[in-house]
Amino acid sequence: MMGPRQEAQTALFYDFSIEAHVPSGHVLRAINGVIDLSSVRAHLTEFYSSTGRPSVDPELMMRMLLVGYVMGIRSERRLCEEVHLNLAYRWFCKLDLTDPIPDNSAFSKNRHGRFRDSDVLRHVFETVVAQCIKSGLASGQRYAADASIIAADANRQKSTPKADWNPETIDPSEAPRAVREYLETLDDAAFGAASTVTPKFIAHSDPAVHWAAARDGPAFFAYSTNYLIDTDNAVILDVEPTRSVRQAEVGAVRTMIDRVHEAHDLLPERLIADTAYGSAPMLDWLVVQRGIAPHIPVIDKSGRKDGTFERADFTYDAENDLYICPNGKELKKPQRAYKAGTTGANKDETIRYRARKSDCDACDLKERCCPKSPQRKVTRSIYETSRDVARVLSQTQEYAISCKLRKKVEMSFAHLKRSHGLGRLRLRGPYGAHDEFILAATAQNLKKLAKFAPKPTQAIAAA
Repeated sequence: MMGPRQEAQTALFYDFSIEAHVPSGHVLRAINGVIDLSSVRAHLTEFYSSTGRPSVDPELMMRMLLVGYVMGIRSERRLCEEVHLNLAYRWFCKLDLTDPIPDNSAFSKNRHGRFRDSDVLRHVFETVVAQCIKSGLASGQRYAADASIIAADANRQKSTPKADWNPETIDPSEAPRAVREYLETLDDAAFGAASTVTPKFIAHSDPAVHWAAARDGPAFFAYSTNYLIDTDNAVILDVEPTRSVRQAEVGAVRTMIDRVHEAHDLLPERLIADTAYGSAPMLDWLVVQRGIAPHIPVIDKSGRKDGTFERADFTYDAENDLYICPNGKELKKPQRAYKAGTTGANKDETIRYRARKSDCDACDLKERCCPKSPQRKVTRSIYETSRDVARVLSQTQEYAISCKLRKKVEMSFAHLKRSHGLGRLRLRGPYGAHDEFILAATAQNLKKLAKFAPKPTQAIAAA
């Protein structure tokens, strides 16, 4: 039979537990079991005044931000509404039913103030990474690096061609925050000094963004998020925002490797990356300066399409520092007296080796070698030794395994955009990109830590 009509009845007392209403399999329950934010208050102590009204608990704000990035809620106004309504969110933030929710303006004030001054978001990220390492999720033996383009909050209709943009005419005192951040980062390799390439357009709302396109798609204003992951469990060891240009992304990998080494005393045996990172200076930095095996395809533009001999057809004699052509003749570099400390390299950091004109004139293979020039020339990078190391490694079985492991960093970007909702940035400026990227990476690591880290009962059983 039909039951009675349900009508709301106000009770004087309730016996209610928020925790009892949070499902046992809820992702926030799993994260709450591993997260440790006890150091946040100590990290921020010197950035708070000893007098005045009590402020919002910084650990509460950090928990709310993590809820947003774990659950894909990136609007702080909507986040406050969701924490107010959702019992699981309230429980994770350690709020009772009657506790008030902070106003969304508290997040923007702290983000542009003490959070940024103290770099507390980086502190929380490093704390989670340290937990992952301690739990055995990251060994630090193999790194994989890559970058992904994320659309910025900038409109093509409100932009100016680069030729018409002069930053010297901007008055910093009257400019928006994102424009002031752009002026501050003009000499930063990650944003303004990495490349001599002139951008096509400059966005008025966020001049630091780059007009870029991914995989021959439509162009848009964007930043790049750079990940350095440990391939054991795809733990993100470091994250760095840059403009979407190759030189800046390559420089970010160097920054991240050194920062992880300093923060966690980890230095990998190998670095796995795609061809964009296979430039000669980058390979030399890995091999010579850091002792890291580059499992990276070498950028090599010495190939020819006209059927004539390529540089690979010439044999390099390291002992005598010369090349041997297919007909057995020698190609030597110019015998000049250079200043001490110089190598005689060209501006592109290559050394040119030339054959004798008399040898080329009498050679039967001239038409296949240098039909349009009197003598053959071959260039060699000053970093060729390191390039040869990368070429040798590319023929090994370990390299084939690395090619498969590199997909883990690509999957991290897929989860970033699909599961965490970071397909487009909400904050503007280099600092805004930094905050969003590092919070999203922290959320990704927390989910891995909650999923793979040994539970207390497992640890007791193992003991």
